[in-house]
Amino acid sequence: MRRKRHWLALLLFCWGSLCSAAEFLIEKVEFEADEALYQLNTHIDYRLSEAALEALDNGVPLTFELLVRVEWRGARFWEPWLLNKRMRYQIRYNAITELFRVVDLQEGEERNFVTRDAAISALGEINGLALLDRAQLEPGKEYLVWLKASLDIESLPLPLRPLAYLNSEWRLSSGWRQWPLRP
Repeated sequence: MRRKRHWLALLLFCWGSLCSAAEFLIEKVEFEADEALYQLNTHIDYRLSEAALEALDNGVPLTFELLVRVEWRGARFWEPWLLNKRMRYQIRYNAITELFRVVDLQEGEERNFVTRDAAISALGEINGLALLDRAQLEPGKEYLVWLKASLDIESLPLPLRPLAYLNSEWRLSSGWRQWPLRP
């Protein structure tokens, strides 16, 4: 009996590990500076859960948030962020046209894709995102850029939200990650 419990515990652990394969990974972060400002280029690997993929395939639009914060290294918790930006993107499937549409909700820019994988990959490509004016950063001082990507459960259709709140397959996030920025 004791042996069966150990096997059951191992099986549950492995099953839980497989279920948690859905996550968001911020894989590449680069900063570019031109004459006036700093820009961010990043790639986010959106690994969606089966529940999210099924909802998307059935026409439920999914909204993603990218939170970007900048502070100087050594800032106290009460000091304001130099930048606190919230970017929102949406992916949706249109069954009539059989196309996936990725929408930048800030700019209103829309792009269409034939496959779901191509749309999700394009969703994760963020290029030329304006961060700060060069004048806002002091030369020689080190700054930290914080990024977090997440699925916005609040943007789901109302009947789906209670399920999303209760099911861990919908709580998708990269968690906060930081990178140094030195002017």
